[in-house]
Amino acid sequence: MDGISDVAVGVKRGSDELSMYNSPNSGMSSISDGTSNGSDSKKLRVEEAPPSRVLHIRKLPNEASETEVIALGLPFGKVTNILTLKGKNQAFLEMGTEEAAITMVNYYTTVTPHVRNVPVFIQYSNHKELKTDAGNQRTQAVLQAVSAVQSGGSPSSDVQEALAAASSPVLRIIIDNMFYPVTLDVLQQIFSKFGTVMKIITFTKNNQFQALLQFSDPVNAQQAKLALDGQNIYNSCCTLRIDFSKLVNLNVKYNNDKSRDYTRPELPAGDGQPSIDPTVAAAFSKDSNSLLGALNPLSAAAAAAAAAGRVALAGQAGSSGVLLVSNLNEEMVTPQSLFTLFGVYGDVQRVKILYNKKDSALIQMSDANQAQLAMSHLNGQKMYGKIIRVTLSKHQTVALPRDGLDDQGLTKDYANSPLHRFKKPGSKNFQNIFPPSATLHLSNIPQDVSEEDLRLLFSNTGGTVKAFKFFQDRKMALIQMSTVEEATQGLIELHNYNMGGSQHLRVSFSKSTI
Repeated sequence: MDGISDVAVGVKRGSDELSMYNSPNSGMSSISDGTSNGSDSKKLRVEEAPPSRVLHIRKLPNEASETEVIALGLPFGKVTNILTLKGKNQAFLEMGTEEAAITMVNYYTTVTPHVRNVPVFIQYSNHKELKTDAGNQRTQAVLQAVSAVQSGGSPSSDVQEALAAASSPVLRIIIDNMFYPVTLDVLQQIFSKFGTVMKIITFTKNNQFQALLQFSDPVNAQQAKLALDGQNIYNSCCTLRIDFSKLVNLNVKYNNDKSRDYTRPELPAGDGQPSIDPTVAAAFSKDSNSLLGALNPLSAAAAAAAAAGRVALAGQAGSSGVLLVSNLNEEMVTPQSLFTLFGVYGDVQRVKILYNKKDSALIQMSDANQAQLAMSHLNGQKMYGKIIRVTLSKHQTVALPRDGLDDQGLTKDYANSPLHRFKKPGSKNFQNIFPPSATLHLSNIPQDVSEEDLRLLFSNTGGTVKAFKFFQDRKMALIQMSTVEEATQGLIELHNYNMGGSQHLRVSFSKSTI
């Protein structure tokens, strides 16, 4: 291959070594004299090459293989030839049709292509076709491998190896701005449009919901990544960030709401993890357009949350905005502390600590979606030393005590509270909803308040401050406690704390660490 590389490019060096230095989208490119990869001593302005089914790919990492370059073209159509120029970190890729090449270039002008996490540049070549040595067996084997799979044939083991080198069948998915719960079933439904989803594992890492999802074929993973990376599951939230995983196979031990092996329905549910109720999964799968706000995002979110909470999908009107919280520390808990904590995930309207069962409370959120969100984030968290349980209540509202009846301050009405975080439609707070974490985001800090003041303030809530960092304008900061429980305690006690001069501290959970 190397023998023919220089010949193939030596002839037309000027036309194809366009702009090693310009952005691929500049419309104009420079020609290098080709003497060295880093020298741009002789630059000449020329117009970019017209569309061609041969594409010129630059700035490839040294170790990039033919299969990885072919993988860039796979989702757009048949790849008919490839020529790699190892020494120059470049390659030429010939597509089956000019239309496929145009689609590919148009796509990659909006989404930067990456090979081995390195951004690469793609533009039309001045060649109209690639004449390479057909005797090059390795390249031919790779191309046959690809076309076998694309035409629906069953790939041989060599072919599978070649394709596995191009990309893994396993995607790593991170969800940003997770304002609504996203479940394993939602992911299965979205990704199965691109091929057979075999296994999914979900987990929280660095305070972000993540998933590993395995397709039956790497080509499907490549197509799903190209189509879905950067897209929102619901309108303006729940953004998918997708990469290939280094794993090529997932080992799933349990079928439940955290992990699933669709090829092995007989797997147990595991330690007390409820299996997904099949009726919920079936009801949910009827809505096949949940991605990209094709459904009303609220009903889509309610369906997703219903799948998470395994509640009946009896339409949104039937679902409750009231939560039942149990296993509370009855010596410590107050309506105000519950209002503050649950207020991170929605606007709390009323709180009632039960008179005959003071370790339990009813909390009315402003709607069913906020109730689902609070439940998915707070169930199983520690509050005042006890692991709290949060479930949907059968009550539709929380009743206030009848006039003249003293219930010892156990019921509070917060309908007109000025502290609601989400009353402004489209508020930035919608974008900053994160699970409880050891790191807190502080804002509205007065100019004269120092790091020492804030460290002392949070230490006095009974925790240990591990780290602190002011933002540039000093109106905001991050503070890291030693545990999530300590941070939760700090938030409950110090959100809306009066810092003097009528400036009240605002506290929320952060996805960052210091």
